[in-house]
Amino acid sequence: MAFLKKAAFSAFAMSFLAATPVFAADWTIDSAHSTIGFSGTQTGNAFTGHFGKFDGTISFDPAHPEEGHAKITIDTASATTADKQRDGAMPGSDWFSVASFPTATFEARSFRAKGGNAYEAVGTLTIRGVSRPETLPFTLDINGQTAHAKGHLDLIRSTFGVGQGPWATGQWVALQAGVNIDVIANQTSGSSPRP
Repeated sequence: MAFLKKAAFSAFAMSFLAATPVFAADWTIDSAHSTIGFSGTQTGNAFTGHFGKFDGTISFDPAHPEEGHAKITIDTASATTADKQRDGAMPGSDWFSVASFPTATFEARSFRAKGGNAYEAVGTLTIRGVSRPETLPFTLDINGQTAHAKGHLDLIRSTFGVGQGPWATGQWVALQAGVNIDVIANQTSGSSPRP
């Protein structure tokens, strides 16, 4: 009888643990020490830029990456490349059209562990009101309650409508563009961080 009680209790405990939800840690982006940048090529010359304003919410536990979620919102009017002519054109209707689409977003619905400190964020990127599934590969290093993520994503800008009229082809500005993230985030709540 004692054995049956013990077995029943063990079964109950296992079923309870299996039904218990996984609570991922919440993180806040340290925008002062983070960068979301982009790169491209114009008339054969490579250029880089970055967005000066962005924020987001991140829920992530490296022990259970599939339970994670993140949403990053970028102020497209804050794009700068240190080139006066280019920077003056980017907010216009041919490019980011910030009057109609003031923000771009990336929303990760889950994360995948790829071994070591490598992960993938699986989600949706929205630019100029056009949403497409994208997977962002990144590395993640956690030290105490501070996380450092670095990643790169290659895009074809025309699939998001970036570059209208004479800029719709790659004649002057290449269709290929890159997005680079270098983000520092601090844990605010949730499960204990793991190295």
